[in-house]
Amino acid sequence: MTVLRKNLIDGEWLGEAGSRNINPSNTDDVVGEYASAGPEEAKQAIAAAKAAFPAWSRSGPLARHAVLKKTSDEIMARKDEIGRSLAREEGKTLAEGVGETIRAAQIFDFFAGETLRLTGELVPSVRPGVGVEMTRDGVGIVGIITPWNFPIAIPAWKIAPALAYGNTIVFKPAELVPESAWTIVDILHRAGLPKGVLNLVMGKGSVVGQAMLDSPDVNAISFTGSVGTGKRVAEASVEHMRKFQLEMGGKNPLVVLDDADLAVAVDCTVNGAYFSTGQRCTASSRLIVTEGIHDRFVEAVKERLDKLVIGDALDAKTQIGPVVDQTQLKQDEDYIAIGRQEGAELAFGGERLERETPGFYLRPALFTGATNAMRISREEIFGPVANVIRVKDYDEALTVANDTPFGLTSGICTTSLKHATHFKRNSEAGMVMVNLPTAGVDFHVPFGGRKGSSYGPREQGRYAMEFYTTVKTAYTFAG
Repeated sequence: MTVLRKNLIDGEWLGEAGSRNINPSNTDDVVGEYASAGPEEAKQAIAAAKAAFPAWSRSGPLARHAVLKKTSDEIMARKDEIGRSLAREEGKTLAEGVGETIRAAQIFDFFAGETLRLTGELVPSVRPGVGVEMTRDGVGIVGIITPWNFPIAIPAWKIAPALAYGNTIVFKPAELVPESAWTIVDILHRAGLPKGVLNLVMGKGSVVGQAMLDSPDVNAISFTGSVGTGKRVAEASVEHMRKFQLEMGGKNPLVVLDDADLAVAVDCTVNGAYFSTGQRCTASSRLIVTEGIHDRFVEAVKERLDKLVIGDALDAKTQIGPVVDQTQLKQDEDYIAIGRQEGAELAFGGERLERETPGFYLRPALFTGATNAMRISREEIFGPVANVIRVKDYDEALTVANDTPFGLTSGICTTSLKHATHFKRNSEAGMVMVNLPTAGVDFHVPFGGRKGSSYGPREQGRYAMEFYTTVKTAYTFAG
């Protein structure tokens, strides 16, 4: 028997059953039942956050530290249980689920520390007898909208800094992964957050998300998701003159030069393009390979892909889990068909797989003979699909790598210090990797991109302060 998970509004668990979540590794397995908020519940949550803001924004650092540290400690203590639940509802492997849970704990621990490191500036004015203070205040009521692919890490890296800097929150998670969202809110609630400081409103984006966008009381919105939805968030936010932060898509290049260590290049490719079933905005879906290593690289990647264990996310032996749901599986298959129609060669995989339990299993796909003008090279697929683009040399590789409407992350595999240094300086991406997968970043440094991938201040680390606070300048005449 499943337990109904309710919304948290003004410190109370409220709502009736509205949706069920299924396990993508076994569609016969119901993960849970969840309340579904409507416009009125969203308005109540916003009102609760507004009422709670004055007291929480003026709370001392020790009060915020205690909540965030307790949250970090409980998440870490329960990492295996929460990681397993995450893998069950999203489909990433058990190891990835536990790893993501640990990362969430680390994020809360980091921002617990940040509450004790809040600083300002005190400078003399150009006018005699006048002092000037620069301090930071919480921005206000923050709407947080998160995607399904990192069900606990992305909520953590938005919620933790929002609370650390004195904001109150209305949180709408993705409909596909409500269990992880509910868990993190439950832990924070029991850690001692005052009522109304954090409000959970599960439900449809077109309903709950729209209510948040329409409200003049929401002072800032942090969104991670699709480009199309991100643009709607931007348009609505401009109308209300609110702050907004967008993390959207990626079509990330991994450049492999002739002088690369082949084993390193293959490791970076398989990890970056296919782990987490390719369902990462940082996945390296464009493999830009110079002529001298191209054929050896393709054969080595195919050989590695053929050895991958694809199966139930909860099986410890599984290396690649299922696609998250039927809609995403169809999108992946549609793009595989598009790649073939455009003239690329499907060199490996791309077919559905049958396993012991009914699920959304897809063999990782590798295209060769692709060009950078093809749709499979321009549009984000968000699945275990990558394509190889053959280029003549480093200069052409850099040009192709930068020829994209996105700019989240990029990578290069080379043993040349000259090319590595030049690529770091000239790659038009927010994050650059050398001899590392394009996916996989630390929790204490800024995350974000350029062009169509991101808008607004960076997330994570101390840079999160730029979004979640506003600067106040105060003058005092001492006489």
